Amino acid sequence: MARLLTLMTCQWADLDMETMCRKAKEMGYDGLELACWGKHLDPKRAAEDDSYIAEIKALLEKYNLKCEALATHIIGQCVGDYDDPRLNNFAPAELADKKDEIRAWAIETMKYSAIAARKLGCYVVTGFTGSPIWKYLYSFPQTTEEMIEHGYQEIYDLWTPILDIFAENGVQFALEVHPGEIAFDYYSTKRLLKKFEDRPEFGLNFDPSHLIWQGIQPHLFLQDFAEKIYHVHMKDAAVTLDGRSGLLGSHIDFGDLRRGWNFRSLGHGDVKFEEIVRVLNAIGYEGPLSVEWEDSGMDREYGAKEAAEFVRKIDFRASDVKFDSAIAN
Repeated sequence: MARLLTLMTCQWADLDMETMCRKAKEMGYDGLELACWGKHLDPKRAAEDDSYIAEIKALLEKYNLKCEALATHIIGQCVGDYDDPRLNNFAPAELADKKDEIRAWAIETMKYSAIAARKLGCYVVTGFTGSPIWKYLYSFPQTTEEMIEHGYQEIYDLWTPILDIFAENGVQFALEVHPGEIAFDYYSTKRLLKKFEDRPEFGLNFDPSHLIWQGIQPHLFLQDFAEKIYHVHMKDAAVTLDGRSGLLGSHIDFGDLRRGWNFRSLGHGDVKFEEIVRVLNAIGYEGPLSVEWEDSGMDREYGAKEAAEFVRKIDFRASDVKFDSAIAN
């Protein structure tokens, strides 16, 4: 039996929930990874109002959809980031430019997300942590090891009370390794997991699109961090370096053909999904494959439908017999 095929709704949060459910079903999905913002799921309300939970469950049931994960990316970003005017796009409007209040809101809302997940019967929350040291990505002006360690410790201290609530509710937090986060590549992830080794509820949301353009082989990352993979995103990216473009993007927006890389709809980029599926089979991953559709050069409904078909085709199961068993003596 194939893994559950879900659609992450972050890029669709402008649609009301019923429209989202109807379209997802029409496009061939089995379920949704619900965004905790926009018109989809309000974590605070879900944590406090059982009738609201009943409404969400009824809508999912109406369209025969499942929900096995919530997405909290923009909320979690506001925990680890600080004093950045871009956070005004993520936090409630009344908190604009109030950096301490934005962080406090984010911490409380992340706690609500764990309670909401339990009530909905899904036990994974995907998201970001933010990073106080992303600004130190390039080591000039000079960056000391003490500055980097302080950043990792700050993330640990900020997220510990959040993870306490996750543990109380039996819910796992799955960090999406991503530029802008404290864990953005292989070795930064290894360091962060070492920092959180005492927190079994802290793991990873595997997303190959953020690794491929950095030169990391996604299937090797998946293999090496197998025990900490709590959720999987299906997302593609293409590297198109032409001698002028660079990997840092030149402050050019996504979709612009001058960029050195862009996110692509599934099957239109450089990710080798067959290798990923083979590793998922080897490590025994039975969770959802959640399509995060991002491609500024393609209509989203066309792309999401095609992506569902792509995952159905590529999600083969491991054999339960040896190929040469039939010729054994």
